[in-house]
Amino acid sequence: MVKALLTIDAAVFYRTPDGRVHTQSVANYDEYWTIPRQSFDQLIIMTRLQEIAKIDDSWRPADGDGVVFRTVPFYKGPYQYLAQSKTIRNTIQASLEECDVLLCNGPGTLSAVGIDVANQLKKLYALDVLADPYDVYAPGAMTHPLRPYLRWRQPRQLRKWCQDACAVNYVTKQALQRRYPASADVLSTGISDVHLPSDTIVGAPRLFGAQHSPISLIYVGTLAQLYKAPDILIAAVGICIKEGLNINLTIAGDGQFRQALEAQATALGVTDKIHFLGAIPAGAAVRQQLDKADLFVLPSYQEGLPKAMVEAMARALPCIGSSVGGIPELLAATDLVPAGDAVALATKIREVVTDPQRMTEMSARNLDRAKDYRSELLRAQRIDFYQHISKYTADWLSQKSPHK
Repeated sequence: MVKALLTIDAAVFYRTPDGRVHTQSVANYDEYWTIPRQSFDQLIIMTRLQEIAKIDDSWRPADGDGVVFRTVPFYKGPYQYLAQSKTIRNTIQASLEECDVLLCNGPGTLSAVGIDVANQLKKLYALDVLADPYDVYAPGAMTHPLRPYLRWRQPRQLRKWCQDACAVNYVTKQALQRRYPASADVLSTGISDVHLPSDTIVGAPRLFGAQHSPISLIYVGTLAQLYKAPDILIAAVGICIKEGLNINLTIAGDGQFRQALEAQATALGVTDKIHFLGAIPAGAAVRQQLDKADLFVLPSYQEGLPKAMVEAMARALPCIGSSVGGIPELLAATDLVPAGDAVALATKIREVVTDPQRMTEMSARNLDRAKDYRSELLRAQRIDFYQHISKYTADWLSQKSPHK
């Protein structure tokens, strides 16, 4: 069997004083690692572990048999990363020297270091492409002093990674593949990373009849950056309300821009119509909020394939999204708007919420599409992906062996 190192950039794992690793994500140990553990003898997970003193019943175990967590020095932002960059590289290199293949997500800081180290050590790597850096660093999507440079550099870097990987998976079926193609002679798949058990998919579409007031909109996403465009959504809601539409908006998510967004709502005079929930636990708590809403709106500047939108579709919610990334793979063209255009978004919201028949049709269409992302279907596809990587690596190591 093959031993693999997996780099994860998102800091979603926490270590308690007893040394165990936990997560508040929707997935637990079985859902994270059972699939790759069928293909690899051991997984070493390299990430930023946050130390936490205690947990409650909402936390789930993330470590277990055959899965070892290791941590790089914890950092936030580019300046803290630069201060720790040498130690981070050395930590990744020490673990990769024990392993046969690197599994990584792109784009990402730890993945960038891991791929550079893999090339230095002449090791194979496989890549999951989760997002489009060209859109991540689009004007308005990200506040970063190096945004123009990063928008130029990172897409070129990601194309190179995809060309040199031994296998590439994309969370979209077509969108990311077009911009960042894999080499023609390696496995290229399109498997979403959404976690959608069948029992979280409702049994029937919603039926919208006579208008009730107010119409409830919901946004689920980070407020740590603006690439999901909550500011554009608030501006659009302000336009709708000014024009006499009786709607309200729930924002589920938190981050450094929350205060600025609250100030935006105040400036528009719509604070009584916009409710900031803050961060809520993934899973049942999110589904509860989705079930209360009438319309899900995600006007992002960039997306791979938005998991929150798939989850909303699984609750039979009508959805409006921007025409970026994998969103057009989920929604009909009539449900899309240009990114960054609050006026167009306001127009689309008004068109949808004033047409109950259209909302009923959107609900049925979205529920049907969500069934394509059931965990049972994606699980089988991802097992095949990891088994291919394991076999490819074993064959490659055998060919390198001096005893051959």
